[in-house]
Amino acid sequence: AAAGILCYVGAYVFITYDDYDHFFEDIYTLIPAVIIIAVGTLLFIIGLIGCCATIRESRCGLATFVIILLLVFITEVVVVVLGYIYRAKVEDEVDHSIQKVYNGYNGTNPDAASRAIDYVQRQLRCCGIHNYSDWENTVWFKQTKNNSVPLSCCKAALSNCTGSLTRPMDLYSEGCEALVVKKLQEIMMYVIWAALAFAAIQLLGMLCACIVLCRRSRDPAYELLITGGTYA
Repeated sequence: AAAGILCYVGAYVFITYDDYDHFFEDIYTLIPAVIIIAVGTLLFIIGLIGCCATIRESRCGLATFVIILLLVFITEVVVVVLGYIYRAKVEDEVDHSIQKVYNGYNGTNPDAASRAIDYVQRQLRCCGIHNYSDWENTVWFKQTKNNSVPLSCCKAALSNCTGSLTRPMDLYSEGCEALVVKKLQEIMMYVIWAALAFAAIQLLGMLCACIVLCRRSRDPAYELLITGGTYA
């Protein structure tokens, strides 16, 4: 179950990042998500090993289980550290790239970056970098010469909005930069909290395995029965 949830969290980060990747050039930000999916996959396998070793009370199997859990625990600590590092870098990354993305907008024949802007403006209910007036400085606005912003800036409740700057009350007033930063930081926090939660589960798993190991080594009568091949 823990493995499945970890893989889900990693996949969620990948899917969400795909919607905002034009605003974030550092692909290494996905490293925590990659690691957490790998950990989830590994955790499923070692979970099966741990169950089998516990049922059969195999000392070697349990020792191997504890060592692997320790390695997974260390990996999850690394994920937490990387998550905090990249979470702190989000604002600088977005600030560095968002102006370039908006300048490349092409409303008549939208490319991937243009679709990303329209998606973000509709999804986050924002317009422009800091507010809708930022569109006046873009190449697209100067070429169209119709004194309007993209329709994705229009409030969702309005059906007759044309994006005209003469009716600013029809447009979202909040800029997208702060909201994109907030969204990306939230995504990274999902990874951090997931890694912390399941690091705690790893500690519990290691503790339980160690208890079984200690009981196994302190039971000489049971040891002799196994050695002699007698189970009755």
